[in-house]
Amino acid sequence: MNILLLGSGGREHALAWKLTQSPLLTNLYIAPGNAGTAIVGINLPVSVNDFSAIKTAVLDYQVDMVVVGPEDPLVNGIHDFFLADPDIRHIPVIGPVKQAAMLEGSKDFAKRFMIRHHIPTARYETFSRSTISHGLLFLKSLQAPYVLKADGLAAGKGVIICKTIEEATREFTGMLEEERFGAASAKVVIEEFLSGIELSVFVLTDGKNYKLLPEAKDYKKIGEGDSGPNTGGMGSVSPVSFAGTAFMEKVEQQVIRPTIEGLLAEGIDYRGFIFFGLIKVGDEPFVIEYNCRMGDPETESVIPRLQNDLVQLLQSVARQSLDTETIMVDPQFTSTIMLVSNGYPDAYEKGKIVTGEEEIKDSIIFHAGTTFKPDTGETVSNGGRVIAVTSYGKTMEEALAKSYENAAKIQYEGKRFRTDIGFDL
Repeated sequence: MNILLLGSGGREHALAWKLTQSPLLTNLYIAPGNAGTAIVGINLPVSVNDFSAIKTAVLDYQVDMVVVGPEDPLVNGIHDFFLADPDIRHIPVIGPVKQAAMLEGSKDFAKRFMIRHHIPTARYETFSRSTISHGLLFLKSLQAPYVLKADGLAAGKGVIICKTIEEATREFTGMLEEERFGAASAKVVIEEFLSGIELSVFVLTDGKNYKLLPEAKDYKKIGEGDSGPNTGGMGSVSPVSFAGTAFMEKVEQQVIRPTIEGLLAEGIDYRGFIFFGLIKVGDEPFVIEYNCRMGDPETESVIPRLQNDLVQLLQSVARQSLDTETIMVDPQFTSTIMLVSNGYPDAYEKGKIVTGEEEIKDSIIFHAGTTFKPDTGETVSNGGRVIAVTSYGKTMEEALAKSYENAAKIQYEGKRFRTDIGFDL
């Protein structure tokens, strides 16, 4: 079958790498892709949010399935666009409809969903510019530190944790009055701070059945020891040492099943990946956030551990026969180190020549923000996150050692990466 994969990051390269291992695949197209996806498939110069151009590509290349990598097109309704068009409604889209994607598209929507279905999460309230005074009163009712979240999509950077009430007051009013995150912070969610350790849990669902995928832990902060501003993610490891059998049973009973059953009860057809951003408080799981797709850089650690044929799994999602599948997981550890541009997550330069990939041994290279230089064909940086280096190991330490050894071989001007991924495990 022919598959069109939407996206251009490390997550999409990892998914493309896995999809091309399937004997069921004929052709893989990636829109728009990057320098890495061009090695395993055919890149198409189509934006993930240009739905009419996507339709044209689907018809021109006789695409049998569309797999959506990033959140933007899902929140913007790509799946609904297909369902509403008689020419393409028969083509399955792996990714939820717009209403379901609001689990990621609106923090307030997600919180209200969790409350309705008794899913454990932090105490919260939502405020807009007209209710700033009420928000300041709610802040004073909480204990430090204070959690502020832009309601809408902010590329993983819309969460601020403030240590003092003065800082929280300043940031909260700035988010609303100055639109610090643009339209994403037209509303702001203030949350009670939960003290614990975070992890990412993933399921694949066909709208009725679900399968649990390997869990991971990612590292969002730019600096060593989880310091500095949030990024899209600086690295990840899988499995997670503190997520034992008893804890994961709680996750399934208290979080995953109520979520799937809640979607069903509300008549929301959800077909695709669900990301549960969790925090373990004592021995109890709480939901920090939902994402309506796989995480990045967690995908680069999770997908290499998945031993199933991914095309076959996605076909079962489309047919709502996921209950016939059994997930098979490599028992080894995986680690991913993200190489980023100097200045990221703030202003950074693009177009830096990337070299050294041919020297890599015992690691997998997933391109995140790369493209080809038009005149020479050389690989150059094209984003804040540039390259992900993933390795297997019998222990987390062995996997990390391989990733760091090979991360040193990739060269480009201004290369940066964290040297302490997995430090808290």
